[in-house]
Amino acid sequence: MPELTAQGNAFTELVLEVFRLHGLILRDGDAIARPVGLTSARWQILGVVEHGAIPVASVARLMGLSRQSVQQTADALEREGFTEYAENVRHLRAKLVDVTEKGREALRFVAERQAEWANEIGGKHELEDLQTALRVLRELRESLEPQSTKAKAGRKNMEVKE
Repeated sequence: MPELTAQGNAFTELVLEVFRLHGLILRDGDAIARPVGLTSARWQILGVVEHGAIPVASVARLMGLSRQSVQQTADALEREGFTEYAENVRHLRAKLVDVTEKGREALRFVAERQAEWANEIGGKHELEDLQTALRVLRELRESLEPQSTKAKAGRKNMEVKE
């Protein structure tokens, strides 16, 4: 088993901290969105759809989620009146998810509360530190994206061989 380098160890610690942070952000996101009947997951998908009708697969790619999980959430949003499905002239089987007026109202409510929350939490930190953290996280994401593509290609090659 290979030993971690100093950079490998620091990256591992960062990943663990991001996992912890993610859990706390979801907790707070759920609390922000709960009064209008949303969860963090539903809010995220509704936020993507707000910018224009889009197929579920495209939402999944943009958010780095599985198509199946986005489909389940989109179906729940549609059942509860936050979104509706529309025909997709480019792909008849892949309907478009579009936001309804109820969804827009929910997003307006959530946006106000999120701004208060972000200002409160962000105000506890120096702007330069937040910008540096953002830059580093973006760079790490970008360094992982090609590996994700390679990993998927490797899995496909393994599936073909079996």
